[in-house]
Amino acid sequence: MNPILVEVYRGGLLESFHRGVVCVVNQQNEIIFSVGDPEQLCYPRSAMKLLQVIPLIINGGIEKFNFTLEEIAVMCGSHNAESEHLRVVNTILQKIGLSPDHLNCGPQYPSSKKDANALIKADVKPHHIHNNCSGKHAGMLATCVLMNWPIEDYINPSHPLQKVIKEICALMYEYPEQQMITALDGCSAPIFSVPVKNQAIAYKNLVSNNHLPDAVKAACEVVVKAVSAYPFMVAGSKRYCTDMMQITAPKIIGKTGAEGIFCMTFTEQKLGVCIKIDDGKMLPQYNVAQALVNASGLFSAEELAPLQHHLQAPITNFNKLNTGEIKVSESLEEQLKIFRMV
Repeated sequence: MNPILVEVYRGGLLESFHRGVVCVVNQQNEIIFSVGDPEQLCYPRSAMKLLQVIPLIINGGIEKFNFTLEEIAVMCGSHNAESEHLRVVNTILQKIGLSPDHLNCGPQYPSSKKDANALIKADVKPHHIHNNCSGKHAGMLATCVLMNWPIEDYINPSHPLQKVIKEICALMYEYPEQQMITALDGCSAPIFSVPVKNQAIAYKNLVSNNHLPDAVKAACEVVVKAVSAYPFMVAGSKRYCTDMMQITAPKIIGKTGAEGIFCMTFTEQKLGVCIKIDDGKMLPQYNVAQALVNASGLFSAEELAPLQHHLQAPITNFNKLNTGEIKVSESLEEQLKIFRMV
């Protein structure tokens, strides 16, 4: 059984808790810090987006369509569907000669409540472009146009695009392709099962990758530059990925995934990290991620002050009364004290 990583208190009593795994690897793929089972098999979910865009880059998509780093960043993102996100996704589609109707990620109300309420107020139904994965899907369509592949069934696991993506993922995760179980993500694109340790390895490979082909190394540099320069495109307002990287990038970049996944890389130290919360809740992954950011010692308390509510935060009820708090377990904090020394 994996250890408790995050605890929820009410009235001073432990009311609930979240178990999970944390794994940190170095340039040699050695585990230098872990709690829980690093061999636990799970799906990277949206943390895989930074890898899914690589085929577009290595095949010359940026040059062909004159894509900007901002556009690459939204291809890596799980955006709120705020106006700026929609603007960039639409620009990608215009550059490749397609429209939002070609997206096949499924209609979804914007993750941003403000923008979701605006649609409801205007009596407008959500469209595929409002899906938090529409940037990724626009990037997939761009790859299909670039390679002259069919665009109608680009999310089919047997489509040439998805086969190439799986090959790249196997390369980045350093995990046998034949051992990956293929399933469908929330946006209907294929997703592949990978152990927690290998998910950490992939994020290390974004910044320490001399063993990879030159084209892949160059693509990884572009991905890191894009999400560092445009963290808003990766998530949006009041989202941890954006809030964190606005302060920590390019020293630390990170990406959330559904069902409690968070992957990070400490770019200068060449470390890869994967966090998996066993019950799939999303909030605890950010508590743990912030604990690692704090423990790294790379930033001052003043610099990290805007992020501290992710480490420990009060819980309030509908009357705005304080009922308790959610925080990283004392056990994890104690273990993380060694992380600064790595």
